[in-house]
Amino acid sequence: MSLRLARLFTATLIGLSASATVLAAGPQLVWRGDITTARGVVTDVAKAYEKAGKGKLELQPFNTASGIDAVAKGTADLAGSARPGIGGAEQSLTFTPVAWDALVMVTYPSNPVSNITLKQLHEIYMGHITNWKELGGNDAPINLYAVASPADGVEYSLRKLLFGRGNQPVAAPRLYVNVAKLEEGVTLDKQGLGATTLAGVASNKKVKILSIDGVAPSMSTVGSGTYPLYTEIYLVTNETGPKAAEAKDFVSFVTSSAGSALLRAHSLVPYADGAALASKDAARRAAIASTVGTRANVGQAMTTPSAAPAAAPALAASAVAKEAAVAKAQVAGKGAKAAKDTKASVATTAEPSQFAHVVASVTTTAHMGFFGVRSEAFTASDNAKAGGKFAKVLADAVTVKGKPVAKPVVTAPADASEKSNAVATPKVAEAKPAAKPAKAAVAKAAEKKPAAASRTYKVAQGDTLYSIAKKNAVDVNQLRAMNGLKDNNVRLGQVLKVGAR
Repeated sequence: MSLRLARLFTATLIGLSASATVLAAGPQLVWRGDITTARGVVTDVAKAYEKAGKGKLELQPFNTASGIDAVAKGTADLAGSARPGIGGAEQSLTFTPVAWDALVMVTYPSNPVSNITLKQLHEIYMGHITNWKELGGNDAPINLYAVASPADGVEYSLRKLLFGRGNQPVAAPRLYVNVAKLEEGVTLDKQGLGATTLAGVASNKKVKILSIDGVAPSMSTVGSGTYPLYTEIYLVTNETGPKAAEAKDFVSFVTSSAGSALLRAHSLVPYADGAALASKDAARRAAIASTVGTRANVGQAMTTPSAAPAAAPALAASAVAKEAAVAKAQVAGKGAKAAKDTKASVATTAEPSQFAHVVASVTTTAHMGFFGVRSEAFTASDNAKAGGKFAKVLADAVTVKGKPVAKPVVTAPADASEKSNAVATPKVAEAKPAAKPAKAAVAKAAEKKPAAASRTYKVAQGDTLYSIAKKNAVDVNQLRAMNGLKDNNVRLGQVLKVGAR
């Protein structure tokens, strides 16, 4: 090699070394979190962040809980989540919303069903709708998939919208560790159905994305709020972490113009572009609750960078309650005057519940390997006995391989807000007698009926008392009385009376 060539080669090596040093400059951060945030937000932004010489991220995508726990313990600097913080150790962390995504339902591409209503989706998760033909599809069972972790961002956010609480037990026996594995399961199952995000499957031709109430999920429908199941995507940091300043710098990069362009490339709406959606959240939740027939949870509003005054959530909840009372008066046929009187009464005489700060929640500890798990729950206002301040939470039997597992009746405050997974339900003597007169009346009515040949039903795999009552068009209390049942437990192969012939 000539002296000239040697010098050129040496200069080239020095230049390459300098470039590598520039690219590697900056902090080395560890990011851990859900697959949703990794695919839509972090992966491409991390590459751009490193290319700009700001630092490097070690990516450890797995699931929501693992990421948040790692940041809380200091083993990771950043986490990703499709839900806000829900209490406990998470309260000490900072959840910064960086984008808006759509919670979407996916099925097999050849499935003839293209649209589903919010009410139908609610009934599917409750186990009341179990066949695709009830949605206009083929006569085949709906194989509902879900993520095993109750704190998964996608599952939590979807259940919070449909049921008013994120840890609502649902009839989904097919469980996966994250949405990526769930999507893989759906691609192999012609009857499969599961929830994921638009950013994760927008370009996946192996699954079919369903419209909700005739609105297809897209950047446009999410940004305008016309698609009802939109959610915030968060980056989670720890203000007391050793690299808190560097982690905050990465969050700022994500929300910069360069980062926002990368978000749009993944069908995400940058948070600033849809900031007005947060102010519509309470009204949206109330509308969904009215549609599906459950209680809206407006107490935990979406996170916003600049917090609203402390009185705002209470005012929003009061407004929703007032409008609900007015609507109830009108539906009951009391006329415009009665509705007006109701509106004035609610505005002037309503008192805050003495249990306004009670936290109540219900969780399930069923093993993910169980087969045939079915569970049902609903809330019913008990205005006559408790002045509308309480609700009865009733849980149906859970059948696991034919063996019934008794679930107790839990009485919880109607205005309790969900802030943790701990059950802290007060004992209220006044609310207890509510169920007795109804039960006695049903039993008495059953005794008066003349003896006659009875129709019977044999309990099959996956049946619950509520599903059997629905199939045979009989009231569940009547069904319980006819068969002398003291609770909602049924067993595989049991023969039940379901009515007279």
